Amino acid sequence: MKSKRIAIVGASGYSGEELVKLLLNHPHAELVAVTSRQNAGQTLAQVFPKFASHPKSKALRFVEPNAELLAQQADVVFLALPHGVAAEYAVPLLKAGCTVIDLSADFRLKSANVYKEFYAHDHPAPELLQKSVYGLPEFYRDQIKTSQLIASPGCYPTSILLPTIPLLKAGLIKPTGIIADSMSGVSGAGRKAEIDYLFCECNESVRPYGVPKHRHLSEIEEQLSLAAGTPVVIQFTPHLIPVNRGILTTLYLEPAQKLTEETIAATYKKFYGDEPFVRLLEGKALPDTKNVVGTNVCEIAWRLDARTGRLIVMSAEDNITKGASGQAVQSLNILCGWPETAGLI
Repeated sequence: MKSKRIAIVGASGYSGEELVKLLLNHPHAELVAVTSRQNAGQTLAQVFPKFASHPKSKALRFVEPNAELLAQQADVVFLALPHGVAAEYAVPLLKAGCTVIDLSADFRLKSANVYKEFYAHDHPAPELLQKSVYGLPEFYRDQIKTSQLIASPGCYPTSILLPTIPLLKAGLIKPTGIIADSMSGVSGAGRKAEIDYLFCECNESVRPYGVPKHRHLSEIEEQLSLAAGTPVVIQFTPHLIPVNRGILTTLYLEPAQKLTEETIAATYKKFYGDEPFVRLLEGKALPDTKNVVGTNVCEIAWRLDARTGRLIVMSAEDNITKGASGQAVQSLNILCGWPETAGLI
C-alpha cells in the first residue's frame, strides 16, 4: 500500500501534538516535517519527551513554517493553526498541488458573511469556501475521497452533529427548539497561557462561557440545516470542566412523531451500524468520557422522557482525538484509500 509524505503546520499545540502521536505510529503515513516558530531547531524528543523512544524523534526537527518548502517535502499537509492563520498557508499549499487537511475553522463554512459574523474578520480566502469538504467522515465519506481541501469539524460540533443528524434526516425530531448543553475539558481552549485556564482558576470549578453565541454555532447550524432541509437555529451552552480531555454533550429534542425506543435504535443502527468510530449504547449504559478519552470513538445514548415528551440524547468524545486530530487522520485514511481505522486503533 503506497505511503504518503505528511507535514504538520503548528505541531506544538494540543491538536498538533496529537497529530504527531498518531502519524508517527501510522502504518502508511511518513511524517516528514513539523513546524513551530517557538520550537524551531529543536527535535521532537526535546519538545515532546514522551516520543523520545520513537526512532524518528531525534532526527525530526521543528522548522519555521514555509509553504513553498513544505510543498516540496509533503503530499498532504495538516494545518493545526488558529482560524485566520490557517488560510494563509492553505492558499499557497493548494496552488502547489498539496492536499490540505485544516483543523481550524477557516474552511468549515460555505458563507464568507457567516464566517465574518462569528469570527469578527473578513475571510482570508473566500474563493476556497465552495471547494472545501466538511470532514465529518460518517456523512461526507464520498466527498472526502476526492477532495484537495478538507475542513475538519470542531470538537463541539462533532459531539452535537453525530447524535442529531440521523434524527433530522429520518424526520424523527423537529428542527426547532433544539437545546445543546456541552461540557469540555480545558485542553479545548488550546495550549496557551491565559488566566482563565490556569490550574487554580479551573480546578474545582465548572463554568459556562461563549453564551449565547459560541463560534461553533455557525458550523453546527449550517450542518443541521443541510440535514433538515430547512434553516435550523439551536440553543447551545458550552461549559468548562476541570478535566484535561473529553466532551460530554446532552441534547434536548422535540419529537416530530410518536417515538419508541425501537424506532430510535433502528435509525441510529441504520446510520452507524457499520461505523468503526461511533459506539451506540443501549440498555442502561450512558456515555462516559473516561471510556472515550484517547480514542477516536464517539459514544451515543438516548432516553425518551415520558414526563416532558422530549427525547434526550447524550454523547461523549475526546475533544482532541475524535473532536480534532483523530477525525482528521480518519479523513486522511479515506482520502488515501487506506483502511479507515489505520493508525487509530
